[in-house]
Amino acid sequence: MGTKSIFVVMFLCVLVVANIALADIFGSGENQFTIDFVPISGSTNPTSGYGIVNSDYRMGTYEVSNAQFAKFASNSNIYWTGADVPSNSVSWFEAAQFVNYLNTSTGNPAAYKFSSSTFSVWDVTDTGYDASNPYRNSNAIYFLPTEDEWVKAAYWNGTNIQTWSNASTGDLIEGLPNPTKWNYSSSVGNEPWNATSGVKELNNTYNMMGNVMEWTESPWNSGNYLSDSGRGLRGGSYYYDNYGLALSYRDDVVTPDFEHRAVGFRVASIPEPTTLLLLGLGGLVLRRVKL
Repeated sequence: MGTKSIFVVMFLCVLVVANIALADIFGSGENQFTIDFVPISGSTNPTSGYGIVNSDYRMGTYEVSNAQFAKFASNSNIYWTGADVPSNSVSWFEAAQFVNYLNTSTGNPAAYKFSSSTFSVWDVTDTGYDASNPYRNSNAIYFLPTEDEWVKAAYWNGTNIQTWSNASTGDLIEGLPNPTKWNYSSSVGNEPWNATSGVKELNNTYNMMGNVMEWTESPWNSGNYLSDSGRGLRGGSYYYDNYGLALSYRDDVVTPDFEHRAVGFRVASIPEPTTLLLLGLGGLVLRRVKL
C-alpha cells in the first residue's frame, strides 16, 4: 500500500468515527442484537443547573426496544407489545439489571449492585466504588444516564441549554415541538411509536422528547443514595402534554419498583476505546506515512 492509500484510509476512518453513530454488539446467534450510540462531548458545559458533565460519554441513539429487552428477559407486565416499540412497563430495577447484562455479557463489571433481586449502593469496600456516585460501578461500560447526562444529551447545543431538544426551529409550531415529529399528547393515537421513528434531535438522538418517559440513574434528591430513594423520569411521553418535553420539567419522581405503560429507558456508555484511538489518529492524517 502506497503513501497516498494510507493517507486516505486514515482520513476516512476519522471521518466515519466523528460523524456516524456506532453500534455495540451483544449476545450471539439468534440472541444477538445491537445498540446504537452517539458521542456527547464533555469539552463544553452549561455554567449552572442540569447538564454539566465534564467527561465524554455516549448516549443511546434510541430508547431500548421490546425486542432488545427480550434478549435479556421476558417482560411479563408488558403493555405495548410491538417488537420495535420502546420497552415499557419496566421498573428502574429491571432497567438496571438489563444494563448489568450488557456489561457482564461483554466481560465487564456490572454497573449496579444486586444480591439476588435486592439492590444496594456500592460501598468503600467494593472495587469500582466512587464516592461521588455510589449507584454506579466506576469500571462499568454501560449504565443508565444520570439526570445531568440525560439533560446534556437532550438539550445542550454547545452554547446553551435549549428549551426543547429539536435540532431546527423548523421543527417547532408556534414555539412547541411539532407533534408529527415527536410523539406526545396523543399525537399518534395515544400509544408509542417505534423507537426509531420521529425526527433526529439536537445531538443525533431520537425521542428524548416524547414517546415514553425514561428512567435516569440519579436519586431524585441529590446525595440521597438510599436504595429505595425515588428516581426521576425525563422526556415526557405520548401519555402527557408538551410540558413533559421541556428542559424545565422535573416533576415525575417515583420509586424504583414503579412500572407504567408510558415508562421506558435508554442506555448510556463510556466512549468507545476505538473511537478515542481513531480520533487521536486524526493528528496523523496530515503526515506522510512511509512503509
